[in-house]
Amino acid sequence: MTPHVESEDASSTRRRWLRGGVRFAASCVGLSSATQHLFAGLTAARQQPQPVPSVHERIRSDAADAPLAMRFAGKSRDECEAWQAKFRAKLLELLGNPRPPARWQVVREAELRWPDHVREELVLTADRVAPLPIHVLRPATGSGPWPAVLCVHGHGAFGHDAVAGKDDDPEVARAIAASNYDYARQLVREGFLTAAPCLTPFGRRLGDRAGYGNQDPCAVTFIRQQLLGRVLMGENLRDLLWTLDYLRTRSDAAADRQGCVGLSYGGRMTMLTAAVEPRVRVAVVSGALNVMQERVQGHYSCGAQVIPNLLQFGDVPEIASLVAPRPLLFEVGRDDKLIDPRWADIALERIRRAYDAFDAHITVDSFLAGHVWHGALAVPFLQRALRA
Repeated sequence: MTPHVESEDASSTRRRWLRGGVRFAASCVGLSSATQHLFAGLTAARQQPQPVPSVHERIRSDAADAPLAMRFAGKSRDECEAWQAKFRAKLLELLGNPRPPARWQVVREAELRWPDHVREELVLTADRVAPLPIHVLRPATGSGPWPAVLCVHGHGAFGHDAVAGKDDDPEVARAIAASNYDYARQLVREGFLTAAPCLTPFGRRLGDRAGYGNQDPCAVTFIRQQLLGRVLMGENLRDLLWTLDYLRTRSDAAADRQGCVGLSYGGRMTMLTAAVEPRVRVAVVSGALNVMQERVQGHYSCGAQVIPNLLQFGDVPEIASLVAPRPLLFEVGRDDKLIDPRWADIALERIRRAYDAFDAHITVDSFLAGHVWHGALAVPFLQRALRA
């Protein structure tokens, strides 16, 4: 094997490079301590990266420290009434000040009869507002006027159909059985006139579910509405207020005896509707005794329940406190995985503060089941509050 022989040029080049390195190292000895500290800091920074919290971690921290700056802190009736006026105004501002149309038309699509009730299938239409489908159920005998109950549906593909007991579809029938979900039909059988509107983006108003792919229609709709300067929850509130206005035009519905009930998202919207509409005499909130300060710390994405900037001023307990001193019943399933008992206690404590100011109280129906409509206390509760 021929030995490797380094050329003179390559050897001299390497020697010159080594001598230069020695001279540079020697020159560094004379650097100032500040400059040496700078080099050391740069080296340390590369070795120990600055911790950067994930967005999830940051939101959890921010939510835990949310200002909630308008919580009720008074004790007297006068203090609570003054607080309610201010917080209600702020809440409506955050929702975009939703108002139902002043004029509308009623399209009657169908009327179906059973031995104990009649179901009217209607659509309200007005200029520059999306048409609003409503099921109205009235007792089969008599002419009223009956006390009227607005029945608000929760999440689900079937919107208001399940709440109204439209169970000719087997899938709707299964949804009703799973959650005891047909409370509009249950209540008409107890002598109430009930109205179940279809909210956005559910049921008939959702349209083609496939158009959302694997994305949550609530989150997608919320984002789109925001780009148009609207709040999804505010639009649904408008439609619920619109339904109440419609009921007041019916001779068979007692205009001065209106209540509101709902499960899950329906419970959330029941609370909100009663909070901003004092003519709602009684509210039954089922499966919704949770707070956004807690929900937003988890994997929460429901745009249908988001009021932008709410936690700067208050939360669900403050919204519920606007119902005081009117009768308010919470249904809480002890196996409901969507309600954290610790946060439920916090919420109840804040709501009771407002009710105590009026020398009034709230009612809690705690029952052994999950995320379902219970109804055991709700029926007599509504009957007492809406009797003539």
